[in-house]
Amino acid sequence: MTKHSDDFLRIANEARLRIKEVHPKDALMLSQQGAVIIDVREKEEFETQHIDGATHVSRGTLEMRINEVVPHKDTPIVCYCGGGNRGALAADTLQKMGFTNVVSIEGGLNAFLKKTEG
Repeated sequence: MTKHSDDFLRIANEARLRIKEVHPKDALMLSQQGAVIIDVREKEEFETQHIDGATHVSRGTLEMRINEVVPHKDTPIVCYCGGGNRGALAADTLQKMGFTNVVSIEGGLNAFLKKTEG
């Protein structure tokens, strides 16, 4: 597991103050209601495991590609990564771009798998 720098964690935590994080089970419900699920991890991470129905748009290309995936700014979007930090940053970025219905999964894919499996 990657050790995050203090600077990275600081900006992720600052982003959390500006976004809405949802419990993994709420994220599943949003998905079932038609929200677009965006996995912002790297391609190799996505290929290893991801939420069913998720679309891969890595953090590095999010700003460039999001309009291809989600053309309407009011579309419900659920962002996630492995542990919740990149997902929070992605949700914050999308809000800054004018997307109005964006959330991030609290705890990312790790929490989602623990709370929704079994």
